[in-house]
Amino acid sequence: MKNIGAFFKRYWQICTGVLVVILAIGIFGYSRSQVQAASNGRTKVVFWHEMKGPGQKQLNGFIDEFNKKQTKYEVVPQFQGSYNAVIQKIMNTHGTAASPALFQSMDISTSQMYHSGYTVPVQKFIDKENYDISQIASVARGVATRNNTLLAMPFNTSQTTLYYNAGLLKKYNITPPPVNPTYSDITRVSTQLYERSHHQVKGISVEAYSWLFEQFLSNANEEFANKHDGHTGISTKVNFTGPTAIKSMTWVQDRVKNGDFMNFGSHKNEMAAFLSNKLGIYMQTSADMSALAKGLGKNLGVTYYPRPDGQKANGISVGGASLWIANDKSEAVQQGAWEFTKFLVNAKNQAKWEKATGYLAINRDSQKESVLQKSYAKLPMLKVPGDQLRSAQANYTNSGIFVDGVVAARSLVENAMQQIYAGKDVYKSLKVAEDAYNKTLAANNLANGWTKGKS
Repeated sequence: MKNIGAFFKRYWQICTGVLVVILAIGIFGYSRSQVQAASNGRTKVVFWHEMKGPGQKQLNGFIDEFNKKQTKYEVVPQFQGSYNAVIQKIMNTHGTAASPALFQSMDISTSQMYHSGYTVPVQKFIDKENYDISQIASVARGVATRNNTLLAMPFNTSQTTLYYNAGLLKKYNITPPPVNPTYSDITRVSTQLYERSHHQVKGISVEAYSWLFEQFLSNANEEFANKHDGHTGISTKVNFTGPTAIKSMTWVQDRVKNGDFMNFGSHKNEMAAFLSNKLGIYMQTSADMSALAKGLGKNLGVTYYPRPDGQKANGISVGGASLWIANDKSEAVQQGAWEFTKFLVNAKNQAKWEKATGYLAINRDSQKESVLQKSYAKLPMLKVPGDQLRSAQANYTNSGIFVDGVVAARSLVENAMQQIYAGKDVYKSLKVAEDAYNKTLAANNLANGWTKGKS
């Protein structure tokens, strides 16, 4: 027993020694990196992002260029995974040395970021130097605006776009839909394609995705939630059973009943069917544009998001993410974050960003840049999503949903959409989702002390 005890004592002495060495190496490495960062005389700006693939490649290119073109700031990119993951990390690290100076946050987390109190509105920097914010698309700004104050700078911006296979339409002698189509315009094309192909090609698909449902409401100027979608106060009720909600979902269900609808549920598999000529029309993010253009070339057709018959298009909100500046860093670091933000959204870089990623250039002057002019000359349809973005002026219903917990609402809407696609009553399906989310919303408001619709 004595020998065994001596053995374990010696074992733990060795382990402790190894641990001390590891910690010493780690501290030395950390200190060394800190000295290196300080020795170049630059202010370090840590930037958390969620870009992968072409987006990450282009973003890294921007960062390298920014760091080389000036000597005051050094932007340090750190990939953090999904949008949801970043939000949680921001909440957990704010106020510590581990938190970033600049970070991306998705459109539907705007309310959460605003109420966190962890950020500095970019309006502070805009006002300080009279930065011309009008060069940034109105609707893109709308999603991150509260009380006429721009909270964050839109960056990787997308909109929902309607895609059609122009090659299939030509094959079956079908007149394409107009650029700004109504539901009836799309119905005509979808049914003709289904019938003239002898049911070999499905006309249309609408993913059971709440973002698409939200855009139907937005384009008809119908609110998703009260208090003008949360832009003028804390929303206390959602609206999933208004006239447009019923009309749009009835329209989709009619396509299912007619047989020209391809039902993918809530899974994004439409692109494969679309590129293989099995599906004629689908609606998804404009960020799909690059992949679709590579697959179909000049046979890719693009229109604005459809609107109800007899109604003028109100415009739709943007997806993607904005850039937020954290308030737990020094003024020098915050200024560096702002300088880099301006660099990312200038006309030249937004043109490069659209070309490389499919996200929309939010700077109005980007259209003058040769990189986009050449792309549009080669494939004119690439210009349509940007035209849709610029065609609308921001208002409450096309500026996104300023409500906490939208992710929960989306799952309820998507369940209702799938029930509707399965033939269930449209109103009843949406009403179940509406009632369920109103309870969630009430509980959330109570927990946050927002019982009177004020934050």
